[in-house]
Amino acid sequence: MNSLLDWNDLRLVLAVAREGSLSGAARRLGVTHSTVFRRLATIEDAIGTRLFERFRDGYAPTPAGEIAAASAARLEDEVLALERKLAGRDLRPSGPVRITTTDTLGAVLMRHLPAMRAAHPEIQPEIIFSNAMANLTRREAEIAIRPTPAPSELLVGRRIADIAHAVYGSRAYLARRVDRDLSVHDWIGLDDALAGTVIAGWMRENLRSARTVCRVDALPALRDAAAAGLGLALLPCYVGDLVPTLRRLTPKALAEPRSALWLLTHDDLKRTARIRASLDFLARALTSERALFEGKRAGSARR
Repeated sequence: MNSLLDWNDLRLVLAVAREGSLSGAARRLGVTHSTVFRRLATIEDAIGTRLFERFRDGYAPTPAGEIAAASAARLEDEVLALERKLAGRDLRPSGPVRITTTDTLGAVLMRHLPAMRAAHPEIQPEIIFSNAMANLTRREAEIAIRPTPAPSELLVGRRIADIAHAVYGSRAYLARRVDRDLSVHDWIGLDDALAGTVIAGWMRENLRSARTVCRVDALPALRDAAAAGLGLALLPCYVGDLVPTLRRLTPKALAEPRSALWLLTHDDLKRTARIRASLDFLARALTSERALFEGKRAGSARR
């Protein structure tokens, strides 16, 4: 007897439930809006039950839809767990490896990719730049290079280095503003998209009364705004120390924000040959940059 539903049907139901719209589900599944609309109608016709209520602002699951979505989520977890375990049996270091990292760490990573390709020519790195942590459990990526005080307990990996931070200003800005009290300076802040970062937390704690003249949503923009002379910015030293026009300030009264660089993967993937080889190479490569990450790079400009 043929089943009324297959895994692809359940994936579509789960996507619509999670996204709350056909367009969102289409993006998640990599298909067109019309395909989701047509397939959902076919599924509901086949089982004789409406799975979603249609509203102006989106789709909401009916009681039957909630049951179907919950079952689909459990099946998805089982399928993903199986994929990770099967991938972990791979014995040859070859194939694609999806590596996620931040926009600022990407510049450091790229310096080492030619050597990685030379050491492992059958491994094809796929680099994903995102300031949001990719879900390694759901295979959005297989390796994460992340600055964080503490990684998720679901992940395994190595702590590569401390990440030092410092206050930076351009030489032109500091020539105009000689005040030692940081609270009277102009500051470049972060918008709500980065509210949970170490830098945003430090600014909330130490600069409540300071004047913020500009807000940005990415650390490269924070660096560039400081280099342009707009004001002071708190930056990781591996970002600020590489800009010749920026000088590092050393305020003694303020605690330095603490973070660390982690190299992470999922426990089910760590024995996969291509993941193991990539992790070993990246650990050596990133460790060679420890002085930069910890703010001890020779020639770091101070004031």
